[in-house]
Amino acid sequence: MIFDKKLLALAAALFAGPAMAETDMPFALDWKFEGPSAPYFHALDAGYFADAGLAVTISEGAGSLDAIPKVATGAFPVGFADINSLMRFLDQNPGAPVTAVMMVYDKPPFAIVGRRSLGVETPADLEGKILGAPPPDGAWAQFPIFAAETGIDADAITVEPVGFPTREPMLAEGNVAAITGFSFSSTLNLKRLGIPADDISVLLMADYGVDLYGNAIIVNTDFAEANPELITSFLGAVAMGWKDAIATPDAAIEALLERNPAADAALETERLQMAIDANVLTDYVMTNGMGGIDNTRMMNAIEQTKSVYEFNNAPDPSIYFDGSYLPAAEMLMLK
Repeated sequence: MIFDKKLLALAAALFAGPAMAETDMPFALDWKFEGPSAPYFHALDAGYFADAGLAVTISEGAGSLDAIPKVATGAFPVGFADINSLMRFLDQNPGAPVTAVMMVYDKPPFAIVGRRSLGVETPADLEGKILGAPPPDGAWAQFPIFAAETGIDADAITVEPVGFPTREPMLAEGNVAAITGFSFSSTLNLKRLGIPADDISVLLMADYGVDLYGNAIIVNTDFAEANPELITSFLGAVAMGWKDAIATPDAAIEALLERNPAADAALETERLQMAIDANVLTDYVMTNGMGGIDNTRMMNAIEQTKSVYEFNNAPDPSIYFDGSYLPAAEMLMLK
């Protein structure tokens, strides 16, 4: 019997179905489309997510707390958020289906950013000054730990609640002497506003005894438990995006500019490099790879948090971080 080859091919295609159906994976960032988000856009454009069978869309956020409820409610299966804020969220919402699965900012960018011309160069200089702090800011949430570790008198500091859009302009105009924020965001925003680099002082909290972790990839645990291979594939693509951004930051910034054409390429490249050097590519990550945590340090971070926050429930590190979804160790080495 002679068969029509075209009919055979059509039948095979009908029975086989799609070669690889992509799963929608909306990803909630913590902040705007700036330099540190470039690795995710690069991973998208390089096809790393698509190769893993994922149709990823990336949405900007409005602060370190923003992605947590989005992921906890299931509106987003994955997000990017401050793990310390996640700890407090889970304490206040026990059983919420959200946890961290991949540490990105091994050294958190929480900082006090001041101006030398306004008398701020050391933690003690904050006393008697006005500090601008957005209430939802992740750095502001950790300020009591910074104050305790440095021994400054927090009562001697006037705290001015400010909005994210007005934070750096208020410092540039001299209405406040310092602000809380992420080091790379506030520093570069001030430079864009015309403040000379030698007038900007950056007090990175991690350099003053604050032993916390920073932002991590978080997941909706219901989604993750039902789709563990998808989460692992997503994390692998994230790692490849960061590895490429470290090797060729200009290429990653090109992907960012496709989504934010108004961004200054040189400024965002500098912002990305600041995040890589100070927050992502730490000694721990160089040795162990990206994504994991040190259990002893995590316990220290919880103890520091307990010094300024009263837990309603006994803190449990296994609720806040689950490393079981991380891909193979060799995929997590960034250099």
